[in-house]
Amino acid sequence: MTGHPSTQTAHRDASQEYEILRFEHVTIAFDGDPAIQDISFQIRHGESLVILGSAGSGKTVILKTSIGLLRPESGRVFLFGEDITHRKELDLFDLRARVGMLFQEGALFDSLTIEENVSYPLLNQKTLRCTESEMHNRVEESLRFVELEHTLEKFPSELSGGMRRRVGIARANVTKPELVIYDSPTAGLDPITANNIMALIVKERDLRRATTIIVTQRFQDGQIMAKYRYDREQQNLVAASPADVAGLRLMVMKDGRLVFQGTQQELEQSRDPYISKFVLRH
Repeated sequence: MTGHPSTQTAHRDASQEYEILRFEHVTIAFDGDPAIQDISFQIRHGESLVILGSAGSGKTVILKTSIGLLRPESGRVFLFGEDITHRKELDLFDLRARVGMLFQEGALFDSLTIEENVSYPLLNQKTLRCTESEMHNRVEESLRFVELEHTLEKFPSELSGGMRRRVGIARANVTKPELVIYDSPTAGLDPITANNIMALIVKERDLRRATTIIVTQRFQDGQIMAKYRYDREQQNLVAASPADVAGLRLMVMKDGRLVFQGTQQELEQSRDPYISKFVLRH
């Protein structure tokens, strides 16, 4: 089934296509050993980036660097058009407030209820001023999006691993951030639950046109982002046309180096043995 480009990235308003994140020849080393080497890429408003790679390839280092948690040895990093390469920690708070983050394994606070976990970003961002009623409504809306509005008073220990990951998605998006980062969103989950998590990420991407970055070892995650879109009428994922996912790029990391950057079609055409590991061939 083909998509409807009028509602997709192919027909986005050019005035809204501003740059969200850019790496310029970034290298980071730990104890003299490069973790990422000479990495360059950019992502603009409404676009999506899937970073594939084996464990230790540098994927998570890129994420941490993108919000200033790690500092480059060389090169420059721009977030929302601002050079954060040497920005002081205190000067990064307002920029980070514009980013939603799903950490590995969800990273929920065990001692807080689900409502308290999801409301945490709303409480701790000075740029957001919500009344108690507004906060409750936003948390409930965010949990309803991931079909967990009935869990408000529960604690993380009462939920399954997949449900905790869905709560993490709700928390990452509760502030309606300009950029959403997902660090290994499907790690440790069974295939069915992992696909359900990716379906929620696609839904968030398409309904809110959220700028999205995902790092993953699971090649199916990239496939789902590239092959499907969320249909409002059917309220489900349907097959996407190339125009529907025109704003999606994939990167493949190997030993700290960027060895591929391009479209899903270009990825599938590669015959490089390492890159081919991240292509599901039928």
